[in-house]
Amino acid sequence: MEAFFLVGEVLRPQGIRGEAKVRPYAANPGDFLKWKTLYVKEKANGQDSYRPLKAACSRVHDGFAYITLEGCTSPDDVEKLRGAELYIDRAHAAPLDEGEYYVQDLIGCQAVDGEGHVLGVLEDVLQYGTVDTYVFRTPRGTLMAPALEKVFPETDVEGKKILVDMERLEEVAVFED
Repeated sequence: MEAFFLVGEVLRPQGIRGEAKVRPYAANPGDFLKWKTLYVKEKANGQDSYRPLKAACSRVHDGFAYITLEGCTSPDDVEKLRGAELYIDRAHAAPLDEGEYYVQDLIGCQAVDGEGHVLGVLEDVLQYGTVDTYVFRTPRGTLMAPALEKVFPETDVEGKKILVDMERLEEVAVFED
């Protein structure tokens, strides 16, 4: 499992004191107010590394977080980070309730039926309404289905498998044309 979670993207400088306007990707943008360290992913010799930055979020407003990052004391400093993705480490991620999973851990899981046949691989989770939608890549094309326990009764993120109730899936699944 990944050790870091993508939580936001630096959009641009905000004001003249080195504050950054950040687009949150976190489920709860208010979490930026409590995170004291964020990480920037960097590539070196083909390897990903995560550089920690002290962070102080002054506010979350209109869907954006306004953050001062270590080393940023002017708009020019923030400009160097424009487009940078911000991460948190797994230890500081929001705790999950029973039956909840981080989307990042679900991606790549195989959908399998009760007989062990692989139907496809989860490639995205859409979070637009009250129920998430799983998006699977299958030999037949893209399959989308609501992430309901009746359709997907068991999830094993460590084993990268999601059990599918085929009868229920056929009732709710949609293949993308």
